[in-house]
Amino acid sequence: MRPLVLVHGFMGGSAQWELQAPLGWDRAVHAVDLPGFGENAQMAPVSSIAGFAAWVLEEVSRLGLERFNLLGHSMGGMIVQEMVRQAPERVDKLVLYSTGAVGVLPGRFEPIETSMERARADGAAATARRIAATWFLQREAAGEYPACADIAAQSTLGAILAGLRAMQDWSGVEHLPSISAETLVLWGDGDRTYPWSQTERLWRTIPGAQLAVVPGCAHAVHMERPAVFNLLVEEFLARG
Repeated sequence: MRPLVLVHGFMGGSAQWELQAPLGWDRAVHAVDLPGFGENAQMAPVSSIAGFAAWVLEEVSRLGLERFNLLGHSMGGMIVQEMVRQAPERVDKLVLYSTGAVGVLPGRFEPIETSMERARADGAAATARRIAATWFLQREAAGEYPACADIAAQSTLGAILAGLRAMQDWSGVEHLPSISAETLVLWGDGDRTYPWSQTERLWRTIPGAQLAVVPGCAHAVHMERPAVFNLLVEEFLARG
């Protein structure tokens, strides 16, 4: 089977995918740590989605992967859309998970500049823990929240600001109709980060895209409902 590359989202890291170990039973799975986040927190941050995409493509080439399946979560979903645009011949199947085609959502709760100012005032660790709580339906009471928050807290302030800047400047809307990889759009129905309108746009615009909506969870479906998440991804990747 094709190897699977996992790309985490804003303030994420490769350690967030521990509950996805079953996906590696019959395929190689490679989870990257983006510059400035997770185990690569010491690296200089990247301030554009296209730059992140180029970095991941170089990283998987270094691992010897020429063709692969690709899954991106949240900001990672934007990055994998850019990867498909930059190197469409390398991606076999694509999973767009809890993400959208625009970096700044219409009606966002506050301007990106305000989020940057708040991050500078509160510091990286407090910002990471506050935002990570919104990824779970039960917020801080969720069982996986502490581990997720610890990973988020590895993010540097520079990486947080660069990530916000990268999302502020990005839109992939015009490229959606040209995505030729077989695509699964996956979303939790309680997602506070990406509303249904963003998920629906991906599903209806990418040719032949399939849709999976998981009830009773928010932005971190892979942690809140890992068995369901893994089954949906496994069936999609194994099909055909």
